[in-house]
Amino acid sequence: MKQTLHAFMGLCRLTALVVLVGISQAPQANEGGFPLDKAPDRVAKNASLQNGAKIFVNYCLNCHAAVSMRYNRLRDIGLTDQQIKDNLIFTDAKVGDLMTVAMNPKDAKIWFGKVPPDLSVEARARGADWLYTYFRTFYKDDDRPTGWNNLVYPNVGMPHVLWQLQGERAAKFEEHKDPHDEARVEKVFVGFEQLTPGTMKPQEYDDNIADLVAFLSWMAEPAQLERKRLGVVVLLFLAIFTLVAWRLNKAYWKDVH
Repeated sequence: MKQTLHAFMGLCRLTALVVLVGISQAPQANEGGFPLDKAPDRVAKNASLQNGAKIFVNYCLNCHAAVSMRYNRLRDIGLTDQQIKDNLIFTDAKVGDLMTVAMNPKDAKIWFGKVPPDLSVEARARGADWLYTYFRTFYKDDDRPTGWNNLVYPNVGMPHVLWQLQGERAAKFEEHKDPHDEARVEKVFVGFEQLTPGTMKPQEYDDNIADLVAFLSWMAEPAQLERKRLGVVVLLFLAIFTLVAWRLNKAYWKDVH
């Protein structure tokens, strides 16, 4: 009996550790080695998610599909079917349809070099910090086919679709000698130069990008808030049950010598 209780309590502790690690971990892929900024956590704010959904359907859904998401799932962020139909559907799609695009994959590959990825779970694959930094580090580059480049994803095939909001910017680099190899010179990013103003001020643009990233994060797992809530309940239950089991174990063996 005593060994069984000890084994069970050990299993409880292991389960709690696995749950905590699963909640806290998030992929942080960064092809360019550029430091990532922390994305504001707005997944629990419906107003931010609604604004992010508006930006997504206006600027992203033209090329990137989200085939794991249906329009009517946006009810979960406080929208009615009529609001979804009037403000977020610009084709003949129904409210219950998947978020698909009309662009032919073959044409997309010719235009962009590769088919634009589906964005259903992009936030889980890349991480919110990656997306938040990515959308904010585009710069003009005449050597690229699209005329744009990105610090987080160098030589990206995607143009800066939000340039009208942010304005055009140039990236400033300085040449530094490699301390380990004097013959090698590397370019180091030192800042941006605003070439033309955007329709949004820098802080306003960052705020809208935070909403867009929040929507992408929510879309990647719409049930995540409920999962986290249940995770806390399970951990509390395990903690209380472990305490009760420990006290029962102590009471059972107190007269055994």
